[in-house]
Amino acid sequence: MRNDKAIGSIRYLTRLGVALSAVIMSYSTSAQIQGGEQVQSIMTEAGPISVQTVVDGLDQPWALAFLPDGRLLVTERVGNLRIIQRDGTLSEPVRGTPDVFAKGQGGLMDVALDPNFEQNQLIYLSFAAPGPDGKAATALGRGRLVNDQLEDFQVIFRQEPWIEGPYHFGNRIVFDDEGHLFLTLGERFQFDPAQDLSNTLGKVVRLNPDGSIPDNPFVNDPKANPAIWSYGHRNIEAAAIDPDTGKLWVVEMGPLGGDELNQPEAGRNYGWPVVSWGIHYNGDDIPDPPTRPEFADAIAHYSPVISPSGMVFYTGDRFPKWQGNALIGGLSSQDVVRLAMDDNEVVNEERIPLPERIRDLEQGPDGNIYIVTGPKEEQGSVWKMTPLK
Repeated sequence: MRNDKAIGSIRYLTRLGVALSAVIMSYSTSAQIQGGEQVQSIMTEAGPISVQTVVDGLDQPWALAFLPDGRLLVTERVGNLRIIQRDGTLSEPVRGTPDVFAKGQGGLMDVALDPNFEQNQLIYLSFAAPGPDGKAATALGRGRLVNDQLEDFQVIFRQEPWIEGPYHFGNRIVFDDEGHLFLTLGERFQFDPAQDLSNTLGKVVRLNPDGSIPDNPFVNDPKANPAIWSYGHRNIEAAAIDPDTGKLWVVEMGPLGGDELNQPEAGRNYGWPVVSWGIHYNGDDIPDPPTRPEFADAIAHYSPVISPSGMVFYTGDRFPKWQGNALIGGLSSQDVVRLAMDDNEVVNEERIPLPERIRDLEQGPDGNIYIVTGPKEEQGSVWKMTPLK
């Protein structure tokens, strides 16, 4: 990603006869985050790759987002937002972040930049918000990142109702090409409310950037929450927009088996907990989705589970054979799942094994892949995945 000054410099130098490729290489080198000790090298279908440590010692890291200048934002579930400099140094916690419910699966979770960040400096944080009587709910807020501090942070959406327990908060933030914001929400381990349109448990919601409601499918239904885009979901921690189609994709955590790759469509019901490709943890069966054709079925499903967390469509040139592919982080599977898709069908799948649980991944401005490791209760790291020559 180049800023206006860099683009202007490139054009000026080109007019003087300096090779454009050399200028791009110089800018890319200065913008990338430096890697350190090698974690391992791996042979993939695209050739050998190296995985290097960028920073370690993070306290349960959860999500990544790149700033326009090439620095990297990373959340820690205990409630911290930090900045990784291009030389790999880690900032102190950014001031101005919200109080969070840091228990179980809750805490400070996803981070995303406003599509117009370079004009408005807005960043979005999703988190488990503490509520009355020890309850919690997923919330979304935004504030301005000024001098590496967060100013005027305000909550613009909160899941309803407040729920006891530390599970299934969902929490992925995705902007579409029209500037709408999708937020994925777990059903807080409550099962049946995922089928109830009066609440936002087990839903994907679509908002305007200020939290107001766009023309959603249930906006005129007085019995439904107007923020709902799709429903009947269990727990979604992996979501991304396909830049070729503009469509939202999610990978949803199943129960015992049955993780699902879905493309949530407006107003569709995805069946949880009535149907699933998995079974309950106590061994009780759940009817398969084809037995209830009124529900939208998954495009692909996974048993045993991968426990999907984090997703990105690759558009860079460092891994040319991966262009257009979806990359998905696996927690329990401890791998990056690469999917090549054609016309809503998975035509090739590759598992890239790694030595830790993968919580999130992001494409850097240098075209490399940056990965957050997600141990359950221990310190995690940020890694950089690069091709080996």
